[in-house]
Amino acid sequence: MNLDRTYQRELLEMLAQSYPRPHDIRRSLHDMDDASSERYAANLIYLEEHGLVESAIQYGLDGHMASGLPRITAKGMDFLADDGGLSAILGVVTVKLHEETLKELIGVRIEESDLPAPEKSRLLDQLKSLPAEAVKHLSLKLIDAGLSHWNSALPVIEQFVHRVGS
Repeated sequence: MNLDRTYQRELLEMLAQSYPRPHDIRRSLHDMDDASSERYAANLIYLEEHGLVESAIQYGLDGHMASGLPRITAKGMDFLADDGGLSAILGVVTVKLHEETLKELIGVRIEESDLPAPEKSRLLDQLKSLPAEAVKHLSLKLIDAGLSHWNSALPVIEQFVHRVGS
């Protein structure tokens, strides 16, 4: 297999020197033997398939490789950045749960509990009357309570991750 992480990093760093312009690789390509040329193409196309570069490589019907001038993408520059670049900032996922949604989620758990019916009814009524700030505080307390029972939560996380990853 021609894929080589160290070589891929070298290619990205070389292309980064010319960013945002394409990198003139013609002289280097001219000096490459067939094996080096295949290694170059395989690694550059692999990086292109991950959106890190524009390879400018094309194969003809006869299998002959033609290469234009490759260029690193913004995603490639972010990959090289120690802090993840703008991708790290723009890729942040914010989850917002509205007060009513939180009340509903908590209410469902109260309904499913083993509490006597009058106690459930009392708690649900009190939950409905809570102001937004109190619901936020209660939610944080519930998250803390869940995390304090980490040994019970870990199998749930593993099961979820396995299911989603499959």
